[in-house]
Amino acid sequence: MKNRSQRIVLIRKIISDEVIGSQDELQIRLQELGCEVTQATLSRDLKSMHVTKASDDQNGYVYRLAGNEQVSGESASALLQRDYMADGVAGIEFSSNLGVVKTLPGYANSVAILIDKVNPYEILGTVAGDDTILLIMREGIGRSDVIQVLKSIMPKLENKI
Repeated sequence: MKNRSQRIVLIRKIISDEVIGSQDELQIRLQELGCEVTQATLSRDLKSMHVTKASDDQNGYVYRLAGNEQVSGESASALLQRDYMADGVAGIEFSSNLGVVKTLPGYANSVAILIDKVNPYEILGTVAGDDTILLIMREGIGRSDVIQVLKSIMPKLENKI
């Protein structure tokens, strides 16, 4: 891996897509994907990403991304709220390390609050108006990474952006 940002994105993808129960498992998985990382660096990365261990009925304790509300305890009303907010998103455009999310009037603030609550590593922060959100991306983060994060926050965006 060339830099920390790419490693963080890869760690996020592995934890999101796979069942990982220990740092050793995660370190081996990273090595399989061509990312050499020491245990100390991996530990710092996990801490900075606010990764937690959560009980899983089938696999014991597994890593979960902090702020990922899609864990089993999410209420039906919270899922409906995410769908409702995704319905208000009209599109996204990028310029350098900035993204502009267009929403229906009145939606921008709620969508920005949801993004800020999840606090994804890829997005440094948001500024919301009535129908526009300014996303500030971290250095070294690609547009596709930001789109993937937004889709993970609001899965209903899959066919919209």
